[in-house]
Amino acid sequence: MSQQNISLSSSRALTGRQEHYLKRELLSQQVKFEITEFSSPTALERFGAPFKSKYGEISPFDSEFPILRYLFVQFGRKFPFLDHANEKEFWQDKLQVFLSSFANKHISSSEDRLEETKRKKLSIKCQKMVELMMVSAIPTASGYEERIRFSELEVVEAGAFEHGIIHTLPEGHYTNSWDVNVAGVRTISFRKNFRTRKQAEFILRVKRKGESGIFIGRRLSDFKDLRANLTVQLPGKLLPALPKKGKNPPKSSHVIGGFPDDQDEDDSSSVSGISTEGFSSKVKIFSGKEHRRSASNTSRRKASDKSSINGRKSSDSGTPNNMKENQSNLFWRENDRVTMRAFLRTLLRNPQIASSNAMYEFLTKDPINLSEADKLDISGRKMVDQKRVEEQEKFYEIARNRAAELDVFMEDFRRNIIENNGLSKLLQEVREKSTIQDLSFQHQKFAEWLRIEVAATLYHIFLAEDNSPEIYDQAKKIHSMIPYTIIKNAIRIANPAAVMASILDLFLAKPFGTRSLMQRIFSFTLSDGIRTLQKNISTILSQINETIFSEKLKKFCDAEEEIKDMIRKRSQDEKEDIIVTIMRSELFSPKLSSGKISKIVKSNIAWKNAIDNINDEIKEEAVQFSHLKQLLKLYTRQRDKAMMLSMIEEPVTLQLLKDLFTIFYEPIVRVYKTANIHNRVVDFSDFVDDMITVVDRCRERDFSADPNQTVQAFIDLCARHEHNLYGFIHDVHTKDNGLLTQLIEWVETIISFLKNGPKEGKLDMNALYITSVNSKKIDHEKALKEIDDLIDWQEARKKWHQDKTRQKMAADGTSNMANKLPGDSLFQSSDFGLNKMDMEDFNYDDAGPNIFDDEMDSLSPIVSERMMRDRKNQVDLRRTAGEPVKPPITELGKIHGDFLGLLREVLSN
Repeated sequence: MSQQNISLSSSRALTGRQEHYLKRELLSQQVKFEITEFSSPTALERFGAPFKSKYGEISPFDSEFPILRYLFVQFGRKFPFLDHANEKEFWQDKLQVFLSSFANKHISSSEDRLEETKRKKLSIKCQKMVELMMVSAIPTASGYEERIRFSELEVVEAGAFEHGIIHTLPEGHYTNSWDVNVAGVRTISFRKNFRTRKQAEFILRVKRKGESGIFIGRRLSDFKDLRANLTVQLPGKLLPALPKKGKNPPKSSHVIGGFPDDQDEDDSSSVSGISTEGFSSKVKIFSGKEHRRSASNTSRRKASDKSSINGRKSSDSGTPNNMKENQSNLFWRENDRVTMRAFLRTLLRNPQIASSNAMYEFLTKDPINLSEADKLDISGRKMVDQKRVEEQEKFYEIARNRAAELDVFMEDFRRNIIENNGLSKLLQEVREKSTIQDLSFQHQKFAEWLRIEVAATLYHIFLAEDNSPEIYDQAKKIHSMIPYTIIKNAIRIANPAAVMASILDLFLAKPFGTRSLMQRIFSFTLSDGIRTLQKNISTILSQINETIFSEKLKKFCDAEEEIKDMIRKRSQDEKEDIIVTIMRSELFSPKLSSGKISKIVKSNIAWKNAIDNINDEIKEEAVQFSHLKQLLKLYTRQRDKAMMLSMIEEPVTLQLLKDLFTIFYEPIVRVYKTANIHNRVVDFSDFVDDMITVVDRCRERDFSADPNQTVQAFIDLCARHEHNLYGFIHDVHTKDNGLLTQLIEWVETIISFLKNGPKEGKLDMNALYITSVNSKKIDHEKALKEIDDLIDWQEARKKWHQDKTRQKMAADGTSNMANKLPGDSLFQSSDFGLNKMDMEDFNYDDAGPNIFDDEMDSLSPIVSERMMRDRKNQVDLRRTAGEPVKPPITELGKIHGDFLGLLREVLSN
């Protein structure tokens, strides 16, 4: 051991990489402890200032929560809205009392509810975020800290399709093993009201991986039936709305593929203007009637529109005569075809929907054979899709090139922003200069870059996606319904502070000592939920033969938390269902006879068999046990709502709400009143009017028109209105009484912490390790092996995640450069102190879908348990196939106490 002491006497016992991952592991353990322990009812008493404690003043060197305390003192308490809050009245008498009361209610956890609660998800997210901040911000003392780095992780496939383009490809894009395209539209005849009518039928090309493709025909009513069936099979699942049929009439009654003269009225209302010349020449889109506002709005824009829209007329392909001739050849229901494709692909992106029986039957039932007219229609529409994709590619390429011209200026801008107080300097210039033209040359270039970014975003939303026509029509409709003039006058005349104060008094007043209106509203909502749960409980109680079982479950749910913890631990130790443990326990009267206990055990065995063996007949004992499982969940939820109801009744809750409202709302109202925000309502209305005109005319232009002019049209749109947006920001900033400046300074303190760490605070991991080895707290060889195992695990996990990501991109045809312009990478996480490698690790840990849905509440416990286990297994297989398992850590845990002391010292400074 003396030789070991000699070898470790130098300052470099660990390599830079070993230092980093030792620091990361110990920080991770501490963050997990603090986040978990913070839910304790006595957590705030042990937290320290500004919260009061029966233990007296708690020094930072003695705090059990050094990380959370540091973050709270440095950033939480100094938040501009909270920095003036009174320590006793707000932090101690209201917030502390409220949080302690909530913790004492012991609202059920994920284990109690047999599902992942929102609080559990939030806790995990907070834990990862705090861990990321501390690992990136606090350096080691040696200065040689090193992370695992794969150079190939930064290599991306060149020339990959943008994300938006990928999802509009007509074929070859698999989504959860389905490749579906609404390839064409044809007419079918049917009898209605003693007459023969014709209606549109969408032709779908369907292909599954490893299978040959088929064609099916589906009417609009079939899509409605699909959505209805999914609602039945997947209750509670949020489904996208079925796209509405196009209402615009065609500009010609002649359609390639045959437009029926006696077309049914429902379907003839949706015609889109895709023109062709023998399917081999140029392709043209026409929208329906243009959005029209008042004459005053139209005249107000005429002059400004000419430069970017009318100027394109000279380059349009074809003569006016040719244009009219092309307009006579229209694809019927083209917009509906594209929006239906977007609807289907949106559904298929959800794995549960894609694997449902309703979707399988919809996509495979009754395949059809194509006629020559159908093949001709599909071939033409395929060319339309290809032209649409080419147009999008040209748009993004031109926008990318224009943004690239600004890269040299953006690099200088980025460097200035990430320097000390860079954001404050930018905001100071905005405060001093009233127009964009008065800004410095560098900031004018930044405004130019923003124009391109916003232009590309507007193009992507309203023109590039399959569901763009539907989004655009909805936006136009909403815009036409908003009474901008009334809103402007209401904002100008009303006193928002007085109005909100009166409303607050109305909701929080307690006349004659009775409950306030807000309490009544919350109580009504919670009480209604309690009554609904009670109805479900009564239904299940009627199906349970032994009421003694339900009595013990009820007493367990109402028991003290210490007793519940004892039962849970016993259930885990004995590896039996908690229902069985509750029934065996003598802590809840009445005591069960051996016969009753035997009955419960047999029911549990039958339950397990029913879960594991899907094809076997479900026995009565399994059904009875499933009722007990469901009853426990309902009792738990009923108690949760009752506890929340009692929280609403407590006076401190209303007082806290009022204080929070006053703290956050009043400063905003002052800005709102002094900045003349009512004038900006008209500016927004003008922008939307102008945008609608630009989008309408772009939709009417030929796909083969010069994309430069399409790009310029959207850039000019942004240029015409950017002065209004800048004026709004300038007015707010000059009249905010320093509020925005305080917010920016607060953000900069966080950035400074991430980049520089605590003031002169560094963790000497080498000294900690050497001292621990020399004092024989840890074995050098065992500890070093655990550190190296951690490094190997992290390296293998990064490689595994990299391979999985590349496989996914190869399967989907996507790239991690999807839909990016050069300016999108203007700022990187490292600019703000967050290490890129740490960010990647954070994303790895956070990845993965939620496997628990509220929809399971409506299913039987057996079916719900089967679904939950099946989905969990699928996700586990998909996520962990080949994923390296974290090695066990025991030796390093022995130095956690010394590390905690070192961490307190660093953060207390």
